[in-house]
Amino acid sequence: MSEHIKLERDGGVLTVAFDRADKKNAITQAMYSALAEAVEGAKTDDAVRVVLFRSEGDSFSAGNDIADFIALGSQSSGDLVEMGVFRFLKALADLDKPAVAAVRGRAVGIGLTLLLHCDMVVVAEDALLSVPFVNLALAPEAASSLLLPATIGHQRAFELFALGEAIDGKTALAWGIANRAVPADQVDATARELAGKLAARAPNSIRKTKALMRDAEALWTLMQREAQAFGSQMRSPEAMEAFMAFSQKRAPDFSKAG
Repeated sequence: MSEHIKLERDGGVLTVAFDRADKKNAITQAMYSALAEAVEGAKTDDAVRVVLFRSEGDSFSAGNDIADFIALGSQSSGDLVEMGVFRFLKALADLDKPAVAAVRGRAVGIGLTLLLHCDMVVVAEDALLSVPFVNLALAPEAASSLLLPATIGHQRAFELFALGEAIDGKTALAWGIANRAVPADQVDATARELAGKLAARAPNSIRKTKALMRDAEALWTLMQREAQAFGSQMRSPEAMEAFMAFSQKRAPDFSKAG
């Protein structure tokens, strides 16, 4: 397990916490592997009835660690599917137990797309959610190219993807990404209360209900298609310019990166 992923069991609720607050909970490949192990284990452990995702610090997650982005640029698209991030995504697609998320601060990239695989989401009213893949010349992941439009509509989803601008927690609630929007200091308690209620329900009934509401195999097939698009963009001149601009703290210039 990664030192930056903390697990806690309370009754039937397994809490999975991002614990890299000094880096805004940016996720490394080691963290993805730990997340995958936790979710895979939760699925097969009868004592776990609910998985609760939360974070330490003032951000849910800043998304992928940029150093990993650069390292992944040298990998083939086929290799990407074998890495920790896609093991975690497959575990999310396969999870047939309820997942709850408690979101404070920034939720960027996978920090938002993870929420699309959660069954109940609590956000802080002032949380900021974004999927700036195009800003980094990348492509959507985590089956978000299907799940986000299905949740909020094509036009809203395209705007979030294409412009990379953030929405606040109140908007996330209004658009259907979240179940509750509460003051930041109430997020964890509210999410734990919901998780506890779910854990008290008939577990097999809950699992069958969730299984009927989603097609895990189709989600994984789409995730692999997204991996190909993501991988090809990772190696593109556009992405190299975006990464360079990010490291130099300037706006990217895509006029010569076609």
